[in-house]
Amino acid sequence: MIGGGWNVRALARAPDGQNAQDLARQGVQVMQGDLGDEASIRRAMAGVYGVFSVQPSSGQGAAYNVTDEDEVRYGQTVARIALESGVRHLVYSSVNAAGPAKTGMGHFDSKAEIETYIRGLGLNATIVRPAAFMELLMLPGMGLDQGAFTFFLRPEQTGQFMAVRDIGVIVAAIFADHDRFVGRTIEIASDQVTGNELARKLTGTAGKPIKYQRFPDELLAETPFLGKLAALVDDGRLAGNAGLEALRHEFGPLTTFDAWLSGPGKALLAAAMHADHADMALRQVPCPGIRWSRAAPCAPVSGSCDWCLIGIATCLSRPASGPSDYDHVVISGAWLCQGSKDRIWYGGTRWGKDDSGAV
Repeated sequence: MIGGGWNVRALARAPDGQNAQDLARQGVQVMQGDLGDEASIRRAMAGVYGVFSVQPSSGQGAAYNVTDEDEVRYGQTVARIALESGVRHLVYSSVNAAGPAKTGMGHFDSKAEIETYIRGLGLNATIVRPAAFMELLMLPGMGLDQGAFTFFLRPEQTGQFMAVRDIGVIVAAIFADHDRFVGRTIEIASDQVTGNELARKLTGTAGKPIKYQRFPDELLAETPFLGKLAALVDDGRLAGNAGLEALRHEFGPLTTFDAWLSGPGKALLAAAMHADHADMALRQVPCPGIRWSRAAPCAPVSGSCDWCLIGIATCLSRPASGPSDYDHVVISGAWLCQGSKDRIWYGGTRWGKDDSGAV
C-alpha cells in the first residue's frame, strides 16, 4: 500500500519490537495501542480513510492467550469505533470456513459472529475469507523431517491455500476501489493443489523424496479438535471454494504454490526438514520448567499443567479424575498429543516417551 501512495498506520502493543520496527523502516507510522484499549484504537483511527481489521484468535493457542470471546469483542470493537470515527472503508479478514452454518470450531464461528455484527452496523465494509496459509504448511511437526508430509487432505482431494503476501495485494486493491468492493464478501486463495501434488512439489523443491499422508483415522477419532478440522476439509468448507480465475481477473497474478516454494517458502521448508535443529523442536518438560527449551517458556493456557509442548507453549492438562493420566491437550500449530502419557503424536506418527518426558 505504501508503494501505491497510501500513508499507512499500524497499531502495535510494542512499537519498539522487531516486527513494529520492520514496519517503521518501510515507512509505516507505528502507534502504541492494544485491542483491549479503546482509547488507543480511537487515536490510531483518527483521520484515516480505511481500516484493515484482523484479530488474534484462540486457534493460535497460548501465543496471545486469547479466547473466542476476546476475539469477538476485539473484532466488534474495531468495527464499532471505525463507524464512530467516520472511517470510509473497513476490510475485515475472516476465514474461508465462516458462514451461516456453525462449524463447531470456536475460532471459526467467532469470525462468523464478527461478520454478522459488521453487516448489521451499516458500515462501508468488505469481508475477505482467506484459505489456509501456505506458511502454516511448513510448521515443524508435519513430518517433513521424516521424509513425509502429513495434513488433513485426502491424497487426491484438492485444497486451496493462501500466500500471506497475496492478502496484502488483494486488500490494497480493495481499498483502491471503494465503490466496487463495499458490501462484498470474497473468499480468497492463491492456488490449489491435491495432497499428492503437495508431495510432488515438495519433493521437487527439497531434492529428496517426500510422501504425502493424511492424519491417521485413529488420531482423528481420538482428538475431537483435529477430527472436526478434518470433517470441515472433507465437506469442502475448509478445503476452500474460492474462484481462482475470477480472483486473478480482479486482482492480477497471485502466487502459485511452486512460486511460493521457490521464494518465501524455501527457507521455511528447509527449516521444517531439519526440525531437530530448529528453535521449535519437539520437547516435553515439566511445567513450568524450561530445561530443554530452545524456544518460548511454557505458559499454561488454563489450570494446572504437568507437561508442556515447548515451542508452542501449550500444555497437557491432568484432570482431577479420568480414564488416563493425560486426558486432553490444547492444540496449536502442528504439535499433536492425545490420550495416555506414553503416546505422543508427531507428524502423524505415534512416538513413545520415557519417564523424564524425552521423546
